This record gives sequence, C-alpha cells and structure tokens, in this order.
Amino acid sequence: MSEDEIKTLEKAVKKAKRIASEHASALHDLVEDRLPAAYEELPGISQACYDACRAWAEAQAALEAATPEAA
Repeated sequence: MSEDEIKTLEKAVKKAKRIASEHASALHDLVEDRLPAAYEELPGISQACYDACRAWAEAQAALEAATPEAA
C-alpha cells in the first residue's frame, strides 16, 4: 500500500474518531442534562453513537490491516 493511501486511511480514522466523539458527547449531554424528560431521544442518539463508533472501529481495523507493523 502506498504512503498516500496510508495517509488517507489515517485521515479517515481521525475523522471517524472525531465524529464518534461528537456523538458520544451528545449522548452524554442527553444523560446528564435532559433525562428523564427527553427519554424519547435516547434510541436515536444511542444508535447514532453506536454507528459512529462502529465506523471508527472499521476505519481503525483497515488502517491496522494496511500497516501491520503499527498494530
């Protein structure tokens, strides 16, 4: 795999981690500030957080597969 392709994967991992962190923050804010009144928001925010974390994990796995020495 070329150096440019690895850099692209690294960038994708960083972006996915940022997005996952944003969703985790939204979930935290819901739990800390708006529950129990906003309980109906819980499934949607939780699913978005799960999906973002899974996307990060997949991006991380792709990077590790491309750079086994870094794993």
